[in-house]
Amino acid sequence: MRKITAWSTENKVRFNEKKSKAMLISRRKLKELKYIQIYLNTKPLVQVTTMKCLGIIIDDKFKFTQHITYAANKCAKLIDSLLISAKIPWRLKHEALNTIYKGAILSLLLYGAPIWIEATK
Repeated sequence: MRKITAWSTENKVRFNEKKSKAMLISRRKLKELKYIQIYLNTKPLVQVTTMKCLGIIIDDKFKFTQHITYAANKCAKLIDSLLISAKIPWRLKHEALNTIYKGAILSLLLYGAPIWIEATK
């Protein structure tokens, strides 16, 4: 933390301790103390087990199961909306549905895939 504080002072950047969180990432299965106390600007940071970083939900075991569930639920809502719009009398044409699918659903599913793809195996 001293290096981060020194860097922020040198570059005139101030980190907000109210918005900052700490997370201990470990795949160890030993029953050990999993609580760490980190201070930023003399104030303790809240320790969390999951955090959203650049749109990807990361957990303390680096498994990404919560991110995959989140993305699947979001896509399910979009698919339901597409199904409803396909059933109404004026209907969307196949090409329009395909464009929406590729633009919205595939982009949601594939966002960050190089990072979390190993969690699906």
